[in-house]
Amino acid sequence: MKTVITYGTFDLFHIGHVRLLKRLKKLGGRLVVGISSDEFNKVKGKSSFYSYEERAEIVLSSKYVDEVFPENNWKQKRKDILKYKADIFSIGDDWIGKFDELKDICEVIYLPRTEDISTTEIKSKLSKINFNDLDKVERSLHDAIEILKTIAIK
Repeated sequence: MKTVITYGTFDLFHIGHVRLLKRLKKLGGRLVVGISSDEFNKVKGKSSFYSYEERAEIVLSSKYVDEVFPENNWKQKRKDILKYKADIFSIGDDWIGKFDELKDICEVIYLPRTEDISTTEIKSKLSKINFNDLDKVERSLHDAIEILKTIAIK
């Protein structure tokens, strides 16, 4: 059984994450995932909606994932591959060539990302929602239901 290792932030867990984990699991029999810590995300200029602990719990709940651990810095990958006895290091193809130096200790595979979905895109769409408008829609729906109830009673 081969062990596959990957890394990511895995914030706002979505179908792209599920499909990636599924493909990674198919590469081997055991999948271990490094989840970027909150502190490391700050170094990368990122902020997550969910804390490291919450993201780790979410990812670990996937049937494809066997183990998670914190990713605290860029340089830990070589040690992690050796520690977890990983046969394959795999990550999204937006990182092509960045981890080729690991080929001396394991196979390195860059997988295509799921098209038309990304956490950044989801966050962008969410930031454009006007929640005041949603409140108005909710009130209008409530009023419409009340009117329909009175019509139905007659």
